Amino acid sequence: MTHVLRAADRPPSTSRTIRFEGAAYGTDISFFAVDNEPGQGPALHVHPYPETWIVKSGRARIVAGDETYEVGPNDIAVVPGGVPHKFTNIGDDRLVIFCVHAAGTMVQEDLE
Repeated sequence: MTHVLRAADRPPSTSRTIRFEGAAYGTDISFFAVDNEPGQGPALHVHPYPETWIVKSGRARIVAGDETYEVGPNDIAVVPGGVPHKFTNIGDDRLVIFCVHAAGTMVQEDLE
């Protein structure tokens, strides 16, 4: 069965971030479609599975374990499961980044 989840059918949100968990739709992929302001980003956290980021616009600083990276439009970063990580919008404009979780249901442990 094909599922189409229309934007107009989602409840209004104070955040521009879209959360999708695929298990309810027969897929083992979940994601956040993030659209945030300069300086924003999640706190340090960890998942038991890999997370893949795709930057569509803006710039971000990614912290993954002991390493730090700066990424921009169309860059892709993959963090292995079990590695603490976070990102922060370091640009002057909005950051649009897709955070793909290799799981039908997201599992996250916040560390900060």
